Amino acid sequence: MIALWTDASSNGNIGLMIHADARLGVLHELTGVIARHKGDITSVEIVEQGPREARIYFEITLPSGAGEMAADLRALAIVRRAEIVETLQKIYGKRIIIMGGGAQVGQVAIGAVSEADRHNIRGEHISVDTIPLVGERALADAVRAVARLPRAKALVLAGSLMGGEIEQAVREVRQAGLLVISLNMAGSVPAAADLVVSDPVQAGVMAVMAVADTATFNVERLKRRMF
Repeated sequence: MIALWTDASSNGNIGLMIHADARLGVLHELTGVIARHKGDITSVEIVEQGPREARIYFEITLPSGAGEMAADLRALAIVRRAEIVETLQKIYGKRIIIMGGGAQVGQVAIGAVSEADRHNIRGEHISVDTIPLVGERALADAVRAVARLPRAKALVLAGSLMGGEIEQAVREVRQAGLLVISLNMAGSVPAAADLVVSDPVQAGVMAVMAVADTATFNVERLKRRMF
């Protein structure tokens, strides 16, 4: 799977699912048509690559309607089907990523899901992803990978001991603009995070509040405090 993402407003964005022949040069032909229609590709993902058919998903910002562009794409010999769909940004919205020890991850998720539900019924779109992981290298690699995930806005690190390479990874993703919340744990990761929270359920709640447009929450005012 290949995924590239840049932050973009959902205004003027369309989702486009292409079913095409699986062969060399497919992306080149597809993006050529999109460029001719002045489309700005904000996301592209090869959803499936089979021996005969590939499914490719685009999110595109267009200055005008998508009908003519879709028609030109369908006219390509390599294209079997082209569908205009809702964007993942509109459906799933901002993503909260929770990783670390299984029990702590579950407790953070309880807070995050409950808080996201409150905001989503008021028009927000926030989704929560979890992955229980152990080991310094595995966690460091996972932290760095969050910066490559589409729509990821905040990372919550839930465990009892994290440091070393994980701390360095935290500093790197924060420089890329990702909000990092850490549980109050042993190790050097809490010192590298944007916010340290003792209670895992509250950590999940705060992660959602920090990214929600329907909440008034200032991380800088709470930064470096313990909860």
